[in-house]
Amino acid sequence: MTRQMDVIVCHLNADFDCISSMLGAKKLYPDAVAVLPGSEEKKVREFLQNFQPFDIKRASEIDFENITRLIVVDTSNAARVGPFSKILNSDKVKIHLYDHHPSTEDRIRAELEIIEDVGATATIFTEIIKKKRIPITPLEATVLCLGIYEETGSLRFPTTTERDLMAVAYLLRRGANLNIVSDYIKIELSKDELELLNELLSSSVDILQYGIKIKVVKASRREYVVDAAALAHRLMDIEDIDGVVMLLEMEGKVVIICRSRVPEFDVSRLLEKFDGGGHPAAGSASLKGIPLEIVEEMVLERLKKIIRPQKVVKDIMTSPVITTEYNTTIKEAEVLMTRYGVNVLPVVRAGSYYGLLSREVVEKALLHGFGKSRVHEFATTDAETTSPDAPLEEVERIMVEHNQRFMPVIEKGKVVGCITRTDLLRNLYEETLRRKRIEETEVLEKPSIGRNIANLIRERFPKFIVQLLNEAGSVADTLGYRAYLVGGSVRDLLRGEQNLDIDIVIEGDGINFATALSKRLQNVKLVTHRRFNTAKLIFSKEFHPHVPFDNFIVDVATARTEYYERPASLPRVETSSIKKDLYRRDFTINTLAVKLNSDEFGLLIDYFGGQRDIKEKMIRVLHNLSFVEDPTRAFRAVRFAERFNFHISRHTEKLIKSAVKLNLFEKLSGTRLYDELVLIFRETDPIESLRRLGHYGLLSTIHPEIRMNKRLQTLVRSIKDTLTWYNLLFLEEPVQKELLYIMALIIIVPEVDREKVLQRLSIPPRQARLVHETISKVPYIKTRLKTDDPVEIYNILQPYQLETILFVMAISDDRDVQKSISRYLLELRHIKPLLKGKDLIEMGYKPGPIFSKILRSLLEEKLRGRLRNIEEERRFVLDRYGRDLS
Repeated sequence: MTRQMDVIVCHLNADFDCISSMLGAKKLYPDAVAVLPGSEEKKVREFLQNFQPFDIKRASEIDFENITRLIVVDTSNAARVGPFSKILNSDKVKIHLYDHHPSTEDRIRAELEIIEDVGATATIFTEIIKKKRIPITPLEATVLCLGIYEETGSLRFPTTTERDLMAVAYLLRRGANLNIVSDYIKIELSKDELELLNELLSSSVDILQYGIKIKVVKASRREYVVDAAALAHRLMDIEDIDGVVMLLEMEGKVVIICRSRVPEFDVSRLLEKFDGGGHPAAGSASLKGIPLEIVEEMVLERLKKIIRPQKVVKDIMTSPVITTEYNTTIKEAEVLMTRYGVNVLPVVRAGSYYGLLSREVVEKALLHGFGKSRVHEFATTDAETTSPDAPLEEVERIMVEHNQRFMPVIEKGKVVGCITRTDLLRNLYEETLRRKRIEETEVLEKPSIGRNIANLIRERFPKFIVQLLNEAGSVADTLGYRAYLVGGSVRDLLRGEQNLDIDIVIEGDGINFATALSKRLQNVKLVTHRRFNTAKLIFSKEFHPHVPFDNFIVDVATARTEYYERPASLPRVETSSIKKDLYRRDFTINTLAVKLNSDEFGLLIDYFGGQRDIKEKMIRVLHNLSFVEDPTRAFRAVRFAERFNFHISRHTEKLIKSAVKLNLFEKLSGTRLYDELVLIFRETDPIESLRRLGHYGLLSTIHPEIRMNKRLQTLVRSIKDTLTWYNLLFLEEPVQKELLYIMALIIIVPEVDREKVLQRLSIPPRQARLVHETISKVPYIKTRLKTDDPVEIYNILQPYQLETILFVMAISDDRDVQKSISRYLLELRHIKPLLKGKDLIEMGYKPGPIFSKILRSLLEEKLRGRLRNIEEERRFVLDRYGRDLS
C-alpha cells in the first residue's frame, strides 16, 4: 500500500531563515518530513552538524510518488524548490505556502497561503507557535531566532518590522541563546572574503540614472562562495550607493545577488528577467551556461529599463489651483485668499496665465487704499514657471536661487498646478527617509511619508475589495485621473482593524470615473449626484457573489475644497486637489489617503501627520478654526477618542472649550447635534463619553441643566446594565439603544423644559413621539407594575414599545417592577391563544363581537398558566360560552 507523506521544503541554497521556517513548520505539522531540495550555506551546514535541532532529509531520500501534501516555506518561486517543482501542479498534492517575500502573479499556487509583510518567515511561524501555545525548547527558540536575525541583518535592515522584534522578544523568553546566534550570524570577513570584496570593488561599474546610483560588480571563483549575500550587504554599507548588483561566476553558473535601498530600483523587477526571486529590496537568481560578461551586459541593459525616474513636477504638484481673473479687484482677491486659505493667487487673462499676486502685495495695496484697483496692476509677471514633466531638481534649484515660494505649473499657457516650498520640503524629507540607512534604534519607525502599504491592503482586505481597488486604479490611469482610497478604511487599516467603508476620491471628474468603473465591472448600480459631483456604486450578491455583503456601496467623490460663509453653517464645496480635499477633514487621523493608480498602487499619502497621531493615539484638529467652522467636530472628537481609546490633544481640548465660550453651538442645527449624539451612543461607552462631554461643557450646549452629575451617571450606568442584560437574552428584536440614552438626558431636565430639549435636538418625528411618550408615562407604568398578576402585567406593558419598557426597567430601583418587566419580556409577551377565528367558526360560533371576548378570555387564562394545549382551550371555550350556538 502506498504510504502518504507530508513534506516540508524550502528554497535551494538554504539559509537560516529556511532552516528556522522548516522547524516552525515541523511544529505545526509534526508528522511531516523536513527535506532540503539542494545544498545549504556553509554556516547552516556547520550549525546542523553541531546541534541537529530536528531530523532533515535530502531530496534523494524521498519517494515523490508518496507525497500528498507539500509545505513550502520561505519561497513562493517554483524555480527555487529544485526537484519538488515537478509536483507543484499535481492534482494529488496539496500545497501549503508560508513566505515573507511579496506575492507575485506567477507564484506557487497553494491551498493555504500565508504571506506576511515581515522581515523573516521565521517571524510568521513564531507568531503562530505563540498563538497556538505550542511548547518549544530553548534550542528550537534559538533556531527560530537565527532565522530572524539573519534575514533582518540582526534587526538592522529597513525591512525589519515591529513584529520581528516582538517575535525575538518572545523567543528570548523561551530561552533563545544569543551567544549561539552571534556565533553563526557572521559579521567579520575572512581573508578570502576580503580578497573577493576587493576584486568586486575593482571591477565595479557605476550606473547613474535619474539620480539613482547602482553599482554593478563581478568576480569569478572556482569553488563555491558561501554567504555571498553578506558581501552584498557589506558593499552597501561601505559605498554611498542606492543599490548593488553582484555577479559571481562559480561552479559553472553565474549567481546574481541584488540589494536596494530605494523604491526606484525594484530588485524583483530586475530578477524576473532571470527567473530569480525576492522582493523590491533584496533577491537573487542563478544562470547556467551563460558567460559572466554576457550576464553583465544583460544586467546593464535591464537596469536601464527598470530603474524608474525620480519624481517630476506633476507627481507632487497641487492641482487644480485657485486663480483670479485679470480684472478682479484687490479687495476681491483678498476675500478669495481668506476664503481658500492661500497666500498666492495666479492671475489669468482669458484663461491663460498672466502673473502672480501675493498676500503681502494685497495687504500693502489695501493699506494704501488701492482696494478697488485691478489685480493685474500689482501682479508679478516675471516669476519663474515650470511644466508638468520638468524634473524636481530643476524646480528646486530655481526656487532656491530666485527665492520664489510659489511656482505655477503651466501647460499650453494654462495654469494646471503649482509647486510650493512646502511641497519641495516634504518631497525632500521623503527622499531622505527612503535613502537613509535605518539604524537599529529606528527599526520601529517606518517613514510616515512615501510608505507603500500595498501588501497590507492585500493582507487585510477581502480579495473582492483588493480587485476592486486595482480596477479603480486602472480606470483612473485610462482617464488620466489620480485615484485615492481615503477615510476610515485607511485609518483603520493602519490601526489593525478592518473597515469596509470604501471611499474613493478622484483628482478629475468623479462621476465620469464612477461611470467608467461601473461599465468595467458590469452589473453595478450607479447613483450620481451632479450637484456635489459624487457617485455611489452599489454591488449586489446576485451579480457579484464575492462582495462582502449584499448592496455593498463604494462612494466616489471628486477632490474638493470647502469654505464656510459663517460659523456653524454648512460648507460651500468646490473642486480642488487631494491635498485640499484632505485638509477639509476633521482630524489628522482621517486625512490619510492611499494612491490607487497602477504605477504607485498602495503609496500612502500623509500630509498632516495622521500616522504619527495614530501611533501616539491622539485626536488632533488640522487648524485653529476647525470648531468655529463646524462645532459638531467637538462631539466627534469625543466619539473617536472613546471609540479608539485615544486621547484628545491639549491644544484641541483648548479649542473645544473656546468654542463653547464663544456660544458657537447655539448656531448649530438640532439635526446635526442629534446625529452626533446618536453615533456617540451607538459606538462608544456612553458613561465615559458623557463624562468627557460634560468636562468640555458640551452637554450644557443641549440644555443648561444637563450635566454629568451623580444622578445622570447612575441612570446611564443602569441603562447600560439593562441593555447588557437584554442582549444576553439573545432575542431577535433589536433595540434603539441611543434613544434610551437620549431619554436619560431629557428626563433629568425640569419637566417644563423637556419640550425645549426635544425641539433643540430636532429628533425625527417617530422617535420624538416615542421619547415623549416614554418620559411622560414612566411614573404611571412604575406605579401600576407593583403586582404579581400576569394578566395585569401584560395589560400594562403590551401597548408600549420595547425601548419604553427597557427604559422603565433601567430607571426603576424597585425589584418588583424589574421582576415584572423581566417576566413580561421573557415569557408573557410571547403568549398567544392557539385557537384562531377560523377555529371558532369550525366549532360553530358565528363571527362577531363574541370573538374578541372569547380570544381575550383565552389569552388571560393562558397568561395565568391554566391552558396548556389547544384541546384545553376548546374545552375552556365550550365550558365558558356554552354549546348553544344559535
